[in-house]
Amino acid sequence: MITDININLSQWPFRRLPLDETPELVEKLHRNGITQAWAGSFDGVLHRDVAGVNSRLANECGLHGEGILIPSGSVNPMLPDWQDDVRRCHEQHGMRSIRINPNYHGYKLNDPICDELFQQVVTHKLIVQLVLKMEDVRTHFPLMMVPTVDMTPLSDLIQRHPDVRLILMNNYNTLRGETLSKAAQAENVYFDISHAEQVGALEKITKSVPYEKLLFGSHAPFFYLEAALLKFKESELGETITRAIQFKNAERLLNEP
Repeated sequence: MITDININLSQWPFRRLPLDETPELVEKLHRNGITQAWAGSFDGVLHRDVAGVNSRLANECGLHGEGILIPSGSVNPMLPDWQDDVRRCHEQHGMRSIRINPNYHGYKLNDPICDELFQQVVTHKLIVQLVLKMEDVRTHFPLMMVPTVDMTPLSDLIQRHPDVRLILMNNYNTLRGETLSKAAQAENVYFDISHAEQVGALEKITKSVPYEKLLFGSHAPFFYLEAALLKFKESELGETITRAIQFKNAERLLNEP
């Protein structure tokens, strides 16, 4: 069993990606033993009609998900009536998580709007997937240079909202030092492994982050799914830690009340 908490549906606006058609991506997930995948939408990064984005995502997961795909809705708190988007994710679409992109949507983690968003999330008992970056800044379109999310305010944000279940996505080499240490010690903060690309990366991560807080994420189809799976073949984590990262931790997180 493997749960991939980091995939995206639809099309990346700056280039076509392999497997950006949902049936092809689902077939790939099946073929590689993925039994559950939390799916966001590339449309949520730049589209202003967030309600439409989430409705299409939920329909796509239902039509083509084959029991694998779990939709993770987009929320942009800089747009009008974003609170209704949070509510619809929970009440209308039955989603268990939302994805946020502060760097693309124009707010920082110490902005009051972020506090209001986290309060809404707690009310609706949703998991927050905080995406630190979508791609390497060196590959950005010249007129669309988007810096990685500034994580300096993270520790204070976590302290103010201890009840928020937070996943830091695409985080490798972005979190360091005291910021990483405090996040790793926080009870409800988790980390995906999608951007851990060095040799022996998983062993290195477990030296600074408890394995109980690590989640399997591939960032497919932006990254190759097989690359995420190979991290385990080259590792010497043992069965207990491998199973925890591949699905047990995500299962526990998803089933928390």
